[in-house]
Amino acid sequence: MDNRGRLFVISGPAGAGKTEIVKKLIEKHPDVKLSVSCTTRAPRPGEVNGVNYHFVSDERFTELVNEGAFYEWAHVHQNRYGTLKSTVQDELAEGHDLILEIDVQGCLQAMAQDDTVTGIFVCPPSRENLERRLRGRGTETEESIRVRLNNVAGEVATAYKYHYVIIHQDWSDVPNALEIAADEAYAIISARRLEIANRRDFLDHLSASLLNQE
Repeated sequence: MDNRGRLFVISGPAGAGKTEIVKKLIEKHPDVKLSVSCTTRAPRPGEVNGVNYHFVSDERFTELVNEGAFYEWAHVHQNRYGTLKSTVQDELAEGHDLILEIDVQGCLQAMAQDDTVTGIFVCPPSRENLERRLRGRGTETEESIRVRLNNVAGEVATAYKYHYVIIHQDWSDVPNALEIAADEAYAIISARRLEIANRRDFLDHLSASLLNQE
């Protein structure tokens, strides 16, 4: 049996609820871990290097980019964030299934570099619902909301390149929508664990034992 872990990338439009889904998933299923990203920003109070992020200097980040050390990386609010291949591969080698929560472009980068990556796209149930979620944050300006909504069409168009789509339902219509979405994400992980590629060694051993009955 192949005990190597798998990498699952969850992304989708801002406001679709992917962060809440990932938090609920990991809370319910400690056998799944969240991948730790690398960043050039300074640690915030209480953050621990190697736990919350791998904190590096801007110069070191540039070196890592030049070395091709990232699955994906991007500029976000004047800092840079990236997913180190070495960090992911070490965790996978130990048999941990990893969740990577990043933006759409980052997910496409990761899937392009590694065809074993499973892409999960989180969708809002409607444009109206997404707008309500963005406004409900209380952190977005009218201009920011308008820009984000205009960008969503392009992001949703990329969903066709993913392996799975989760529709995060409206909480007012489906009170346990978050629970359902987290369960659907775990169902995807469970299904991947049961694929023939991950059971081949077991089947080979079982077949050999059945044939050798003397």
